Amino acid sequence: MDRPTPTDVEHEVTSVDMIVSKSDAEGNITYTNPIFMKISGYSAGELLDKPHSILRHPDMPKVIFKYLWDNLKAGKDVIAYVKNLCKDGGYYWILATVKVSTNPDGSFRNYMSTRKCITANAKEAIIALYAKLLEIEKSDGVEASEKALMDFLAENGQSTETFNDFMLQLNK
Repeated sequence: MDRPTPTDVEHEVTSVDMIVSKSDAEGNITYTNPIFMKISGYSAGELLDKPHSILRHPDMPKVIFKYLWDNLKAGKDVIAYVKNLCKDGGYYWILATVKVSTNPDGSFRNYMSTRKCITANAKEAIIALYAKLLEIEKSDGVEASEKALMDFLAENGQSTETFNDFMLQLNK
């Protein structure tokens, strides 16, 4: 599937929108709800069995996905802001909560992601942070970007252990 060329058109995610998807252990989409398809502009056929990364906007720093996958693989849930790329090149901002779902015997079942709208204050803070992280990645790599993210958390009295709570606080 060809990736769309990004535009400056923002697609609104309203306070009543709840975007839901499930994915397998590799991050391939196995379920999407109708609002996900409506906002992203993709059909179920275009999304199912495709990696979630097809929605990755180039403004997203790689370190955020590194953090997400490192924690998910360790069995920890993650809450993070994401700017997704729509089929038409537009974009939308969401606060994603990604959880590890298990079977009754404790074995891996899938990843479940719910996404909701973000506040203007959260968007302003995250856009600035992500731009800084992306700039660092382009010049010095993901490891340097990861250090900058940890420094940002520490400067705000946070750590990787409180990352999820901090993301939620920003959205108030």
